[in-house]
Amino acid sequence: MSQSSKEWLAVLAVASVLVSPVAGAVNRSYVEHSVPPGSAPLPFSDAVRSGDTLYVAGHIGIDSRTGNAPSDPATEAHLVMEAVKRTVESAGLSMDDLVSVTIYCTDLQLYDTFNAIYRSYFHGHYPARAFIGSGTLLRGAHFEMQAVAVKQ
Repeated sequence: MSQSSKEWLAVLAVASVLVSPVAGAVNRSYVEHSVPPGSAPLPFSDAVRSGDTLYVAGHIGIDSRTGNAPSDPATEAHLVMEAVKRTVESAGLSMDDLVSVTIYCTDLQLYDTFNAIYRSYFHGHYPARAFIGSGTLLRGAHFEMQAVAVKQ
């Protein structure tokens, strides 16, 4: 068998593993949000766990009485952090398992307000993070947070 034939067979062997359904199969679990009775389910999961990694969808801080974000940014920041914490813990992880966080904010002058609340949710090292200025967020929110956690 020629060298090029051997190389071609090796490429085919690798390709067959890559396209095999078993090769790409990963045990996944989902954290679903609660939906009020009579409401249509939202077209996303609160988080998806794939192996030891948890991908947390964007969360906003909603006042359960009004269904909207509170007018006080500090109160909203606390609600955002609590929502993310509930989601992370429901997947069997903790806030200290977060490795990357992205926060979208409609007013970058709220950076210090958010950080005052954010700091209290971690012990020791913080995850890598981006704090990004954004346009309008759903339900009048000032903040939206998404994250990635890895089980240690």
